[in-house]
Amino acid sequence: MSEISKSIKRTVLLNPGPLTTSDAVKQALLVSDICPREKEFGILMDSVRQDLVKIVHGEKTHECVLFVSSGTGAVEACLTSLYEKNKSFLVINNGAYGKRIQNICDRFEISHIDLNCEWGEPVDLIQYESLLEQNTDSISAVVFVHHETTVGILNPLNEISDIAQKYKKTVIIDAMSSYAGIPMDVQKNKIHYLISSSNKCIQGMPGLSFVIGERASLEKIKNLNPKSYYFNLYENYIFQKEQKQFQFTPPVQVLYALRKAIDEYFEETEEGRFNRYSELYKSLIIGLKKMGFHFLVGEKHHSKLLTAILNPKDPKYNFNDMHDYLYERGFTIYPGKGTKEGTFRLANIGALCRKDIEEFLQHLKEYFIKFKINS
Repeated sequence: MSEISKSIKRTVLLNPGPLTTSDAVKQALLVSDICPREKEFGILMDSVRQDLVKIVHGEKTHECVLFVSSGTGAVEACLTSLYEKNKSFLVINNGAYGKRIQNICDRFEISHIDLNCEWGEPVDLIQYESLLEQNTDSISAVVFVHHETTVGILNPLNEISDIAQKYKKTVIIDAMSSYAGIPMDVQKNKIHYLISSSNKCIQGMPGLSFVIGERASLEKIKNLNPKSYYFNLYENYIFQKEQKQFQFTPPVQVLYALRKAIDEYFEETEEGRFNRYSELYKSLIIGLKKMGFHFLVGEKHHSKLLTAILNPKDPKYNFNDMHDYLYERGFTIYPGKGTKEGTFRLANIGALCRKDIEEFLQHLKEYFIKFKINS
């Protein structure tokens, strides 16, 4: 049989994930067929687990547990495996993914106490501590989204974690779209469980999610009765640690691609990736401001990874028309979601460069000029 060869057109994905990937990550998918029970694959899996922990500086204290799922699967694994009878999670909700955490709890009949904020508004830390203080005997853990991609707001990790520690609560963070994009230290930030996936700022392919859990905390859940079989966090942790295999069938090629994406991360360095994303954000915001756009989230609380832009008031404006115009030119954008004011969203993460942002802005400007729409 002939070798596989295909020319792949590069597209610029400005949605919050899956992201634009490098050619090398795409090529890493093309590997020989291998049984995931072979020693070679076990070595690969173990290296990925260790390095995912290394990215958030948890080598001495934390372990990585891999799951075959989107990021929501790993969130479900945490919630269903850490729940204690007669206890509640305190869930912070200021966007769609905070709301999803509440929905998962409801589906599995997991008790939760909610701090609900207007989507796009910062967390009220006084109200948050008040809820913890009033319900301290019943709350076992605080659960929140670090970077809420519904609106592009960055919730205050250190402040939320410090207050949780004051009341001796477990800290569980959904870091889906901040992991590997914003520097984090699970020890210094006092994070017991961090959840993310392979297709966000780590710049791999979709199909894998993971929980980075503190070893001591993982051992504490050993005798709990989880509500899920497949997503049993402790059993998957022990199996992967001892057997160096997935408990269930993995997407073999996706793991090879993730291995390459991790290598690229370390080549770029933590500081280098953060700085590149920051520069892309600056270029994007400057260009959008020049065109007269306005933003949902203020600079103080902005993630600098994704921006929610207020929809133009011009009656000629139509998101779908704008999307299709840009899509035909190689750029994918994302609609807004659930906010009081209508928005569309642009992410500046993935294997992008400044030229990508500049070309996008040029096409966006051309669209508004061509169809005589006021931004």
